[in-house]
Amino acid sequence: MKSKVLRGVIDRMDTKNLDLGLLVTLEALLAEGNVTRAARRLNLSQPALSARLARLRDALGDPLLIPAQRGMVLTQRAVELRQPLHEALEGVRQVVAKGMPSDPATMGATMVIAATDYVQYALLSRFSVALRTEAPRVRIAWRALDLLALATQLERGEVDLALALPNHAPAAMRQCLLFREDYVVIARQGHPAVPGRLSLDAFCALEHVVVSLQGGGFSGPTDAALEAIGRRRTVALSTSGFLIVPEVVSRSDMIALIPRRIADGWSDQVQVVEPPLTIPGFAIAGVWHDRTTDHTAQRWLRERLTTLAAEG
Repeated sequence: MKSKVLRGVIDRMDTKNLDLGLLVTLEALLAEGNVTRAARRLNLSQPALSARLARLRDALGDPLLIPAQRGMVLTQRAVELRQPLHEALEGVRQVVAKGMPSDPATMGATMVIAATDYVQYALLSRFSVALRTEAPRVRIAWRALDLLALATQLERGEVDLALALPNHAPAAMRQCLLFREDYVVIARQGHPAVPGRLSLDAFCALEHVVVSLQGGGFSGPTDAALEAIGRRRTVALSTSGFLIVPEVVSRSDMIALIPRRIADGWSDQVQVVEPPLTIPGFAIAGVWHDRTTDHTAQRWLRERLTTLAAEG
């Protein structure tokens, strides 16, 4: 059905005035529904993108984007064209990708990876450094993990790989387990209530820093584990990321539960002790859209990242 729609649209185009670059521009415009964002996506100036849009309107005989109460909206014809055009161009990209060099040293590619600050610290920093030697022509872009937008980002190609909890992976996406992580407690050096170890009473009595990835949360798996044994703790500070937590703890009497991989990097500035109760750990998986499964460069990069994660 989609191919019939695409053929019908193409039949009505002035195809002699279209080239592959214009079709890629059209794909970006239809995906973004906004000239400014499409220009940014294509690394073009807004005037240059507007000129291309004018050419596309002439060739298609359709305005494609029309003013609305808030910004612009796609015309019905543009909506019908969006998905089949994307699929057709993906087919072209896959054909081209099959001819890419398999030698990492000569492989040119860009990979956009979405991850939390914790995963960027624990894994992506080492990955990016390793690639400068192994695949110097590969560019890596990190971006913050946005679970609400992730499915759309993967479908549109705005994100090539997401590193997230397995149960956070959008439905129908592929995934591969990378590593498992557990929690440890950190406290400042010389903390009088943490003399190299931590009792359950002290754990509950001391003030805690917690991480709420969505922001504003004051409870988590630790509180559920405490409630199961009839205990509670005091949470004094909630942050949206892990990396600031050791700095705060090192300068105060607050303590925190953080992933072991982060704590290991601060072991010379804070105490690292085992929690006085069992706290569930978590796993991190690589998540990607099926369209990049057989892409030569993307597949090699995923496999290299998986190997690096397994090395610890």
